Amino acid sequence: MEYRTLGRTGVTVSAYCLGTMMLGRGGNPDHDECIRIVHRSLDAGINFVDTADVYSRTESEEILGKALVGRRDDVVLATKFYNPIGHDPNRRGASRRWITRAVEESLQRLGTDSIDLYQLHRPDPRTDVEETLSALSDLIHQGKVRMIGSSTFAAHEIVEAQWAAERRGTERFRSEQPPYSIFVRRIERDVLAVCDRYGMGVLVYGPLNSGWLSGKYTRDTPPAEGTRAARAWGGEHRWDRERAAVQHKFDLLDQLRALAAEAGLSLTHLAMAFSVEHPAVSATIIGPRTLDQLDDLLAGAEVRLSADVLDRIDELVPPGTDVAFDDVRTVSTALELGTRRRSAR
Repeated sequence: MEYRTLGRTGVTVSAYCLGTMMLGRGGNPDHDECIRIVHRSLDAGINFVDTADVYSRTESEEILGKALVGRRDDVVLATKFYNPIGHDPNRRGASRRWITRAVEESLQRLGTDSIDLYQLHRPDPRTDVEETLSALSDLIHQGKVRMIGSSTFAAHEIVEAQWAAERRGTERFRSEQPPYSIFVRRIERDVLAVCDRYGMGVLVYGPLNSGWLSGKYTRDTPPAEGTRAARAWGGEHRWDRERAAVQHKFDLLDQLRALAAEAGLSLTHLAMAFSVEHPAVSATIIGPRTLDQLDDLLAGAEVRLSADVLDRIDELVPPGTDVAFDDVRTVSTALELGTRRRSAR
């Protein structure tokens, strides 16, 4: 397992980070197998684990807490807050009121007295970033959190948060967690450069593009039961075979499979290796649902791509572009219905 420094934090993390979104009812409801997934990952050299309070409606954090008993000190533990937890309208977002409650609940579920990396899961247009940074700074000073980070921030939002921290003298975001894969390369335009400028670690998610780049989906075969495509995870439009973007993905997959075969790799290992190739990327999140999936991912942990292979990927999907604009379930708040120019008044 390769290890890297998380930005300029001085913290060493494995290039593969275990993502736990699939632990619990949202993926694998078998708690015993989920715990085995965590243990096998740690035994393989992974020391970076990422979760969120919203994963499986808090169940993922609970499972992870059980799995880390006796091994907590060996792990750089990351979790996230922002998304709704329950029906109370104040149990969500990035306000001081919710942050101070959310962290206590996560600490209890995780069975720990501190979180190494506490991340804002999404930008919150309803809350001043100064308010959020102030509350998170207090958690660091109290010893409940060691570092703070953002997730899916646009480049201008990253800069705004850094400037706000400097103006107000608060702690600043030390990492960013954006989507990144062969099919989703938009962060190469500016986010990666901005993170590098501010010494922020980059922890990318979705390196297999919700399973597309695992090769499990084919043009003429219905998706297998239990897969994200079968569950229409993220919206049916993402899997609609009548859409031009979906057909384009199938065309690209044919070419990527051929490229992987020439390089002596599986498509999964090609895609995972691509996701850690950019020098600004600190780690990539793997999100196995089963032990078999985990073993396949770990088998490619040391794969590195040649310049020729990377150039050929660039020819198929140019740097800084997305194959499908709506592949990522985030959109600029400036484009939401309530704030667009014609409907703002």
